[in-house]
Amino acid sequence: MGNLLASSARMTSDDRAKDDVAIAETTQQRGRMEKPHWTGQPSGDDCSHEHGQPPNEVLHVAVAATVDLSRIDTSILTEISSFLGTARELLNLALTCKSFGQPTPATVLNWSLVEEVARQAVCSRATVAEMSCLPQHVIGTTTWLSILHRHEHLLTFDVLLGRYIEYLNGDKTAVCATGDYDGDVSVAVARSYIMRSGPHYVEFLITGTATNIGIGIVRPMPGLDAGAYDEEFDFFDDRFYPDFLAQRSADWVNDNAHACSFASGCGLMSWINWYERELGQSWEGMEACQLGDTVGMLLDLDEGTLSVYRNNRRLGVMKGGLSGAYCWYVDVSPGDAVEIRRVTNLPTALQS
Repeated sequence: MGNLLASSARMTSDDRAKDDVAIAETTQQRGRMEKPHWTGQPSGDDCSHEHGQPPNEVLHVAVAATVDLSRIDTSILTEISSFLGTARELLNLALTCKSFGQPTPATVLNWSLVEEVARQAVCSRATVAEMSCLPQHVIGTTTWLSILHRHEHLLTFDVLLGRYIEYLNGDKTAVCATGDYDGDVSVAVARSYIMRSGPHYVEFLITGTATNIGIGIVRPMPGLDAGAYDEEFDFFDDRFYPDFLAQRSADWVNDNAHACSFASGCGLMSWINWYERELGQSWEGMEACQLGDTVGMLLDLDEGTLSVYRNNRRLGVMKGGLSGAYCWYVDVSPGDAVEIRRVTNLPTALQS
């Protein structure tokens, strides 16, 4: 039986020539051919071939096939592509295959499959408050892919003010102080995350070797020149009041409080409208924080309140009467380091 199988597996030169013609015809139809090659080992019946030459073995041919994506339900492709998750992964998919990246005429809005996946990702992940902080989709100007990328980097310290501050290990969600004495104060602002309505919750993780961090809210000031402040910087420093007030916009609404801060080391509250200020005020529920603590801040612009949490435990409302637009910010002194964390789902302890 073994000799019969071995004999049937051999081909004459005429047989191979016929097969070559058949392979060429098949390849011409499919558009691609992989060159046949011998990979087997000689058996006992194949010892008559010259040394180093392959025996008369069966040729194995790999032929590439083309898949017509138009025959596959778009919803299935969208569902599969959604597992990629990030904007960068979806961009790579769009660049890999034009069927994914080019607009699909069959769709009502003429979007590509990648654009539709990005749109669904944004709408399913972003809260109502976060949607208000994201760019608006405009065909030909703003893509859903760019909005998804913005959502992935929504809460970062994108502006540093003052000389004595830097990102921690290059991470824009974490900053540390670089000064030598207590007066070396600088500020980090999440300026691209502008809160205008609804509730917004965020957490700050205290690291470093000190707890002198000021954590709070400030008016958005997109025209403030970060490079103009080459020494210490503080929103409560009266030298800079004219610079701040020059940035006033309709988003500010009124003069109730343009900046409000929680001092993590002692728990006191300070606020200012750059006409008048109140520094180091006590408030009901205040507590000092320690290294490793997480400070939660809930700005509810429907209620006009700023509440503070320590390690998921609500301390109370620190400031009321707030309205208009705000951004998160921190100020740091020597030994301070802090990380900002975005929270999409409030823990049960924070919902009351």
